[in-house]
Amino acid sequence: MEFKLIRTNRKTVAIQVNPDLSITVRAPRYASKREIDRIVEKNEAWIHKHIEIIEKNKADYEALNVEKLTSEEIKTLAEQALKLIPQRVEYFARQVGVDYGRITIRNQKTRWGSCSSKGNLNFNCLLMLAPAEILDYVVVHELCHRKEMNHSKAFWAEVEKVLPDYRESVKWLKEKGIVR
Repeated sequence: MEFKLIRTNRKTVAIQVNPDLSITVRAPRYASKREIDRIVEKNEAWIHKHIEIIEKNKADYEALNVEKLTSEEIKTLAEQALKLIPQRVEYFARQVGVDYGRITIRNQKTRWGSCSSKGNLNFNCLLMLAPAEILDYVVVHELCHRKEMNHSKAFWAEVEKVLPDYRESVKWLKEKGIVR
C-alpha cells in the first residue's frame, strides 16, 4: 500500500486517509521503515473502511447536485460568521476559562478551525452551513487548545467538560464534514 511518510518528533505512528484518498503516515524519527510498513499493513482494514466512507460521502455530496458556492455566497457566509462566531467564542471562552487573541474568518479548503500558539483563532466561514452544535464544537475545540496545544487525553478531557457529547460532533465532521 502506497503512503506518504512524514517523520516528526512524535511518539506514535498516525495514519490519515486524506480527502483525495491518498494516505499519510506520520511516524517518529526513530521508527524503522519495516516497523512502519508493519503498522500500516496491520491497519489495512481500517484504511479501506475510511476510504469507503470518504467515497460514500463524496458520492452523497455529488448526488445532492450542490453547485459550488459563488464568491458572493462565500462573502455572505463570511459576514454571517463574523457576526456569530465571536459571540460563541466569547460565551465558550468563559466556560473553558481561557482568553484568546484575534478571531479570523476564512474560506479554508481543509480546516474548520485552528488556534495559533499566540491564541489567535481562525474559523472556516463554511461553518455557517453546519448545524449549530457543530459550530459550537469547533469553537470549544479551538478554545481548549489554549490549555492544551495537542490532542492528548488532557485536551479531550477539557473538551468533554464543556461538551459531554462532543463525540457526536466529531463523528458528524468525519462523516459529513468534507470541506471540499
